[in-house]
Amino acid sequence: MNLSFFDQFTSPCLLGIPLILLSMLFPALLLPSPGSRWITNRASTLQSWCINLITKQLMTPLNKNGHKWALILTSLMVLLLSINLLGLLPYTFTPTTQLSMNMALAFPLWLATLLTGLRNQPSISLGHLLPEGTPTPLIPALILIETTSLLIRPLALGVRLTANLTAGHLLIQLISTASTALLSIMPAISMLTTIILLLLTILEVAVAMIQAYVFVLLLSLYLQENI
Repeated sequence: MNLSFFDQFTSPCLLGIPLILLSMLFPALLLPSPGSRWITNRASTLQSWCINLITKQLMTPLNKNGHKWALILTSLMVLLLSINLLGLLPYTFTPTTQLSMNMALAFPLWLATLLTGLRNQPSISLGHLLPEGTPTPLIPALILIETTSLLIRPLALGVRLTANLTAGHLLIQLISTASTALLSIMPAISMLTTIILLLLTILEVAVAMIQAYVFVLLLSLYLQENI
């Protein structure tokens, strides 16, 4: 019984082949396809407005050099937002509950921001490892602490996204299982549990959007430190 709660986090398979790649690419099929006109329908208008708003929010803190990353960060935001929201539908699979996928997204982008800073302004980037005015006896310890905090950033990005989405999915499944089990025994308690489940689902929709935004926002802040 306990193991069945975690079955939703296993990748679906067909003939023994994991379909996680198909699960990641499927949200792109829901986006309106480009046509000969600038705006084809209301869905395209809403999509363009959302992408414009996301890009403006991400690019405002960055200088002109950081605007080269607009396409990458906006595309990542749309991908994570689509996967997180579609994962809340019944009988679906959420790839972002897999730590391996989140680390595969976080580590290369974090490394790219770090290498950008080391290439363009090596002295300033290395200067972040030692705050100005540090007493001499504390220099080795502070360098070790700052280096550790720098290297743990991609792990924190991946674990934060995985943990929040996994906890939300488990809570929804636990409460829905309890509501179904109590329906024949205590209908009133079952109805109350169903109301709590609906409120939790609304909360999880907000969490799915916030976590996608936080993931990309932190990457943009790491980029801001290195440009």
